Amino acid sequence: MGDWARARLPYGLAELAMFVLKQGWACLFGGLLLGAILLSKAVWQADWPLHRYDALFLFAIATQALFLWKKLETWEEARVIALFHLTGTAMEWFKVSAGSWAYPEPGLFKLMGVPLFSGFMYASVGSYMARVIRIFDMRFAPYPPFWMTLVLAVAIYVNFFAHHFLPDIRVALFAATVLIYGRTRIWFRIHDHDWWMPLPLAALLSSGALWVAENVGTRTGTWLYGGQNPDQWVSFAKLGSWYLLLYVAFVSVTLVLRSALYPAGQPVQRYPRQAR
Repeated sequence: MGDWARARLPYGLAELAMFVLKQGWACLFGGLLLGAILLSKAVWQADWPLHRYDALFLFAIATQALFLWKKLETWEEARVIALFHLTGTAMEWFKVSAGSWAYPEPGLFKLMGVPLFSGFMYASVGSYMARVIRIFDMRFAPYPPFWMTLVLAVAIYVNFFAHHFLPDIRVALFAATVLIYGRTRIWFRIHDHDWWMPLPLAALLSSGALWVAENVGTRTGTWLYGGQNPDQWVSFAKLGSWYLLLYVAFVSVTLVLRSALYPAGQPVQRYPRQAR
């Protein structure tokens, strides 16, 4: 496909086309899950013997198994994605019990008001990050001290719980992401040329994509925020929540992709052209 685009389009347009296509390939897990949410909402009947939430759970398990079988994810990546899956599910239990959002439909695979397919929505974010780093040969430089990124990720995660009882420190956390990662560039390769983007900008753009996905979930009534009607848009404030949560996912994935991190003073390696 890349050869076809480069033979027919100017270089810049060919790079842009392949960038979009590779991004779509990287977020395949999340795209399939969103497609299943839309399709199930369109066709599901209340009197069917299988609940929609349960069908989504079984679909997510089958998709994850397929990814591992076809080696679209490695087992090492899957273990870290599973960690983010579990931390996401724990947050779901807390947030649903606190009334932040709710899952209104019934289901057998539903625990403490949370359908078990919800953890796979977090897993899809981790899957995207692991795959996009490999697909684009990404390198992160200059990368801040790893311990500092861990502390920030833990602080972000804890604040999602603690702000119900203590002052919300997300403004300070926003500032911390810029202070810690402000100099970090994401170096990536579409074909044979190195491009870069500031890491905080990439996180902001990704949070916008997740906000769109959130609207798919609420417009289909799959979940609803407190006081929200299905025909209402998700608040833009959720962009900030996803922006912060993306750093938790990113640090989780870097636990197994440490070779992509280049501290200050360490030159970024250039890659030989890979077969596409």
